[in-house]
Amino acid sequence: MRREFVPWEDPEQKPFIEFRNVTKKFGDFVAVNNLSLKIYKREFFALLGGSGCGKTTLMRMLAGFETPTSGEIFLDGQDLSGIPPFRRPSNMMFQSYALFPHMSVAKNIAFGLEQDNLPKSEIDDRVAEMLRLTKLEQFAKRKPHQLSGGQRQRVALARSLAKRPKVLLLDEPLGALDRKLREETQFELMALQEDLKMTFLIVTHDQEEAMTVADRIAVMDRGELVQVATPSEIYEAPNSRFVADFIGDVNLIEAKVLEKADNGTRMQAIVGDFAIDTEQTTAASVGDTVWYAIRPEKVRIAQGQPEGSVTNQIGGIVWDIAYLGDVSIFHAKVGQDDHDILRATKANISRMVENPITWDENVVLTFDRDAGVILTG
Repeated sequence: MRREFVPWEDPEQKPFIEFRNVTKKFGDFVAVNNLSLKIYKREFFALLGGSGCGKTTLMRMLAGFETPTSGEIFLDGQDLSGIPPFRRPSNMMFQSYALFPHMSVAKNIAFGLEQDNLPKSEIDDRVAEMLRLTKLEQFAKRKPHQLSGGQRQRVALARSLAKRPKVLLLDEPLGALDRKLREETQFELMALQEDLKMTFLIVTHDQEEAMTVADRIAVMDRGELVQVATPSEIYEAPNSRFVADFIGDVNLIEAKVLEKADNGTRMQAIVGDFAIDTEQTTAASVGDTVWYAIRPEKVRIAQGQPEGSVTNQIGGIVWDIAYLGDVSIFHAKVGQDDHDILRATKANISRMVENPITWDENVVLTFDRDAGVILTG
């Protein structure tokens, strides 16, 4: 379903959530700057960015905890202006979980339903459904302090879903979990969202988390959208140096455009003084400075010296090595300065290597014509 789910490519599809020219100021500080964004029904959408980029402010305006300075916000065709948070068809799960310590798991889940004066039989049915969906049946009578971090996270999630909101807002929901549990919970969230056929909007500063769970990601910086695309598009085809550098690890090679043709572009790297030949075309002119972004896993590393003046090939000296178990990361010095580093990742597909690459060793780094992307800004 996720592979076929691309409503943003259909001009006939109407957005489920829409921000229209939204600005939010706190005094003289502009937290969100004239931002427009469309999110579609059943989409798992991520707002990603560093601290202070405006992502949480954007979510809080959708939830009703902040009021836009200007602009409009729509949810399922309804203008949310003047509607208080408790009247909006959304629910928010906070990073702190905000569970009631004196209540059992079941009572925590039921709290919002009781406030809405639902019949007891309906409350019991919904609580049972949420306990089943979040695999908490055996913990229904426990108090929050008797649960692990992951279990408390699922209680908060169940409580947020119990009222059956049109959209679930997740504010850094997995930040308190350890790495392994966080990774497991990400897949649980994806499965739950798909089962419930709901719209999820998650705010996170964790690039891997956004790449894992989201159908699309909006990368934000200083209150503005820098790029909105699928995880693979943002990783493989970033539209700027900021996005390339923010998402994952990347080599950004400054270069001059030498030649342009219909089947590609030829450049000369400034650091290392080697030729780069790529199948990508660019709007930059001959002589312009550009940046060639290439991910470390797309750079091959081998022992030895470069052969002649072959393009997409440069010699270096191993400056540092990081062994991560599944892969090893090599930092090769390719210029005169200690900061002239090119990074390469090598999969550890064999348990034993007879002649491993080691520190201070001469190496040759190579890559294919389609390995990277040319960036002009």
